Amino acid sequence: MTVSIALFTQDLRLHDNPVLHAAVTGAEQVVPLFVLDRELAATGFAVPNRMAFLVDCLVDLDAGLRRLGGRLVVRQGRPAEEVAQLVAATGAQSVHLAAGVSAFAARRERELRQLLGGRLRVHRASLTALAPGEVTPAGKDHYAVFTPYLRAWEQAARRPQHPVPRAVRVPAAVPGVPLPAVRPDSPRLPRGGESEARRRWRAWSVDRYQELSDDLTADGTSRLSPYLHFGCLSAGELFRHTVRHGGPGADAFVRQLAWRDFHHQLLAARPAAAWRNYRDRGDRWPYRAGEVEAWRQGRTGYPIVDAGLRQLAAEGWLPGRARLITASFLAKTLYQDWHLGARHFLDLLVDGDLANNQLNWQWVAGTGTDTRPNRVLNPLLQADRHDPEGSYVRRWVPELAGVPGRAVHRPWLLGGCPDYPAPVIDPGELATRLRLARDLRR
Repeated sequence: MTVSIALFTQDLRLHDNPVLHAAVTGAEQVVPLFVLDRELAATGFAVPNRMAFLVDCLVDLDAGLRRLGGRLVVRQGRPAEEVAQLVAATGAQSVHLAAGVSAFAARRERELRQLLGGRLRVHRASLTALAPGEVTPAGKDHYAVFTPYLRAWEQAARRPQHPVPRAVRVPAAVPGVPLPAVRPDSPRLPRGGESEARRRWRAWSVDRYQELSDDLTADGTSRLSPYLHFGCLSAGELFRHTVRHGGPGADAFVRQLAWRDFHHQLLAARPAAAWRNYRDRGDRWPYRAGEVEAWRQGRTGYPIVDAGLRQLAAEGWLPGRARLITASFLAKTLYQDWHLGARHFLDLLVDGDLANNQLNWQWVAGTGTDTRPNRVLNPLLQADRHDPEGSYVRRWVPELAGVPGRAVHRPWLLGGCPDYPAPVIDPGELATRLRLARDLRR
């Protein structure tokens, strides 16, 4: 009886899963395995929001496997050691794993290869629509500018889509451990799992994405990013479906999938960019604890900024436009170290992807790949443009719920509100701060 192991990591799905497909088609029996890595906690990445979402994903994956006659085996420890023990116990001839891009994923793969040798089969383009390194500029190992990457990415060949297995047969008496109970930090955290991911995907229409994705009032984004991060949805399947759908909304959404792949190929080539400036600009951020704490708590006195940070705390998620506004305020307006903001986002974001989070923060701070490092977002203009009637602010800043229309974006003009803080930067000095932020990059 031939046996294989499908080691799940960030590919927690049955649909279009190269790891599961290869494991099922290459052996008579399969051990679908997930290892709760104790060392992940030491990285600061195993925060309550993502761990609670992960448990949802694993419960749903187990239910899906049981419908196919199998089950999910959960173990706890170092992945390489747990897999080696299972190989010895089951006689597995192959172990299948999705390729990752972080230094943590690279170390896991290296340790597995040292223990397993040729039994380890690593599958690319399982976590992204196109595998990192699949397209590269001449003489280089990655693209540093998005537009030429997008052109190459659009023309590249994709791997085939894989169906859900008809059946999954698991060897008898393979022990596991129960899943932990995790209480999230955010009370309105979305539910995890492939079933929920596909339900949300079916319920959402891409047709107006180009028009509504930046409209904070409309909440017009897909909200699929947590499910892409945990692999509950296949980026490749999402790409193929959206391209076939066509139209301006689909084109805009595909562009966002390309941005995700762009950041993954960059981090795969430069793992240190997770914490170091991709392009160092010689910044010397003067740490001001009071301003940073006001930002974290959503009490800067600038309602559009505070609304975003309070949504983050409540939902563990933010639309892209709110991420840009809040990040620019910290890194450019307050001129605080982008690492502080990136860490706060990773502490709460359920889709806290290392590549996207860190490299987007660097893009905003001007230390990343942006060809316009002096780009600065004026929070008041952003509020007027993307929340013109103030509905988004009133939804998340209840102290201002009674302020009508766009006046909610400038409460100081009304004499302030008793329960809402005064601005951390005097509004009269805002233009000067923004001009200084632009000048620092010239």
